[in-house]
Amino acid sequence: MTTDTRALAARGLAEVAMRGASLRDVMERNAPRLRDPRDRALLMALLSEGARWWLRFDAAIDGLLEKSLRHKDPAIHALLVLGLIQLEVLQLQDYAAVAATVEAARALQRPQLAGLVNAVLRRWQRERETLLAKLDAKPQTRHAHPAWLAAALTRDWPAEADAVMTADNREPPLMLRVNGLRVLDACAAPGGKACHLLERAEIDLTALESDSKRAERIGENLRRLRLNAKVVIGDAGAPAGWWKRQPFDRILIDAPCSATGVLRRRPDVRLHRRESDIASMHEQQRRILSALWPLLAPGGRLVYITCSVLREENEAIVGELLAAQADAQAVAFTLPIGRAAAVGWQILPGDGDLDGMYYAVLQKRL
Repeated sequence: MTTDTRALAARGLAEVAMRGASLRDVMERNAPRLRDPRDRALLMALLSEGARWWLRFDAAIDGLLEKSLRHKDPAIHALLVLGLIQLEVLQLQDYAAVAATVEAARALQRPQLAGLVNAVLRRWQRERETLLAKLDAKPQTRHAHPAWLAAALTRDWPAEADAVMTADNREPPLMLRVNGLRVLDACAAPGGKACHLLERAEIDLTALESDSKRAERIGENLRRLRLNAKVVIGDAGAPAGWWKRQPFDRILIDAPCSATGVLRRRPDVRLHRRESDIASMHEQQRRILSALWPLLAPGGRLVYITCSVLREENEAIVGELLAAQADAQAVAFTLPIGRAAAVGWQILPGDGDLDGMYYAVLQKRL
């Protein structure tokens, strides 16, 4: 059996879309066959986005073929859908996406169809604007919703239907609840976030703290709640001293900051904090973020958090990383309280009676 990532994804997507298989089951069955974490991440992305956008690009493929392959060769039909997914959703480089998809046809033992796959994807590129306009003309293909559901939403929520379907295609914000993944909680003391994550999901968690005494509190909280995690004493800004060269699927950075968002909770901050502290905080945050970014697996996500309301510690830090790292992209999201920042989301003190907090979600490109 093939271990070509796109070929595996095509077979799996055909099972999900045309045979009613569970997306989760298909993922769990096929991911272990790929040794490289980058290949596993790509497989997950292809299957997830393939399922999400199937109803849009499945219809497009029929318009690009003289005779449908949906029933005659489901895997090749699914592979063609994934070719469009790579170009339009994952936005992989055109030449790489096309060449790899053509090669996957050979891996599926369909070398005689490699030329057809190439021709279909090249035609899509040539006629892209016209073909997209046709898909956008109908709600079910514009939003990849079943026709009946699009009609029902339009009937029940005429003013909101379009927004509802658009929201359905966004990933939920702050995806911290994950199963079976390697997670790093940087700056973890006293361990509240680490314990919360462990209570919500089965994950392989590393809790990192630079202060040995504060690290003891993490261990105490884990034991009290009967939870298991690896507690590591080390500098988040210097991972060479503690990292074992295994990438993390998720990284949470609750960065040390000015605490200007929690003055009601920590009134002494207004007495102790100095304007001159901000520049050194900025440098420490920049150092931690840039040092931990290489530890994130391709396709993985990093959540950056502060309890600051100062832009210099928040979107400025994230903006620097985005400018410096070509493989970094910001993930758009919204929260019930607060407002969008230049990058990320800002809650100001008093919003919904909450403390001031900043959140940003970054994803590493595949």
